[in-house]
Amino acid sequence: MSDHTFNETVESLFKGMDNFLTTKTVVGEAIHVNDTLILPLVDVSFGVGAGAWSQEHKNSAGGGMGGKMTPSAVLVIKDGSVRMVPVNNNDPVSKIIDMAPDVIHRFMNKSEDDAAVESAVEHISEEE
Repeated sequence: MSDHTFNETVESLFKGMDNFLTTKTVVGEAIHVNDTLILPLVDVSFGVGAGAWSQEHKNSAGGGMGGKMTPSAVLVIKDGSVRMVPVNNNDPVSKIIDMAPDVIHRFMNKSEDDAAVESAVEHISEEE
């Protein structure tokens, strides 16, 4: 097997991938509801495979790449305060951890934030 062919195959798989998706890639558009801004967040997974085979004067090489993007949460920004709202979180421990800042906030400051977040979540649910 030729190392040169294998290296070319792997190199061609990764070539340009940084232009396709980076950690700074934004998926979806920001949603404005009154004075509240909602930004979607996603989990991204990628897998890559490559191989090469050589027998006498015949060389074969191939590769593949797959990816998956799953919505995970939305950022709700209002009056300089940022809140993350999970989209599909079924783990009880995660739910408790996610609720802790909100519970503390409710005891410390009763404000219009709750109504704005509820309105934003309802708006997102209606669009689905």
